[in-house]
Amino acid sequence: MPSGSSTEKWLGSSSGCLIRIPTSEVSGLAIGYVRVSTDKQADRGVSLEAQVEKIRAMATVHDVELLDVLVDAGESTRDLDRPGMARVLELVRSRAVGMVIVAKLDRLTRSVRDLAVLLEQFQRRGVSLVSVADSLDSGSASGRLVLNIMVSVSQWEREAVSERTRDAMRHKKAKLEFVGNAPYGYRLAQDRRHVEPEPGEQRSCREFIGCGRAASRCAELRQSLTAPASRLAKAPSGGMNTLPGC
Repeated sequence: MPSGSSTEKWLGSSSGCLIRIPTSEVSGLAIGYVRVSTDKQADRGVSLEAQVEKIRAMATVHDVELLDVLVDAGESTRDLDRPGMARVLELVRSRAVGMVIVAKLDRLTRSVRDLAVLLEQFQRRGVSLVSVADSLDSGSASGRLVLNIMVSVSQWEREAVSERTRDAMRHKKAKLEFVGNAPYGYRLAQDRRHVEPEPGEQRSCREFIGCGRAASRCAELRQSLTAPASRLAKAPSGGMNTLPGC
């Protein structure tokens, strides 16, 4: 990072340019962050556009300058290893912004552990986290408390759904009901609980297996006939040294 006056900092914008900003003005600067979890949502762009509009409106309410809105398209909240999130953390660590604005808290993270990591880094560097839909601002103790409670509830909900799904699958398996997509060669029966042979795919499977067996048998014959002790291997050049069809 280039060195400059003690009253100035360098901010890397999303375009890769470097912008010199007086340190005294950093508290009035904000960065936005938006995320959609699937590529389909990213292609449609509707969710992203809606999040960006909310972030811009909130920046106006707080009377801060919105430098940029960083986007993570098709990324999950499984962890913080996302390109846009990495850029946000880079700006926070360099104290280049005074506020991070998200449209909704779950766009940032659904993990209590990850939220604790983010809040600790934000607080250490004097950066506020603002969530538009949740009307939350981590700039106050009560705001941080509510943020932690909401993420705890979100994590509980995600884990509860996983437990219900796991229990339902165990129940189906205990009743010998099929779970998942039917494998090639089979289809779901009319009761939607069991599988039955699919005639067309079964025929293809038999043909494929037959071809595999024939190829294997041919390879075995070739190996036995060309072995040192075989009559074919001892035949003079130009004599009986090929196996028709192999």
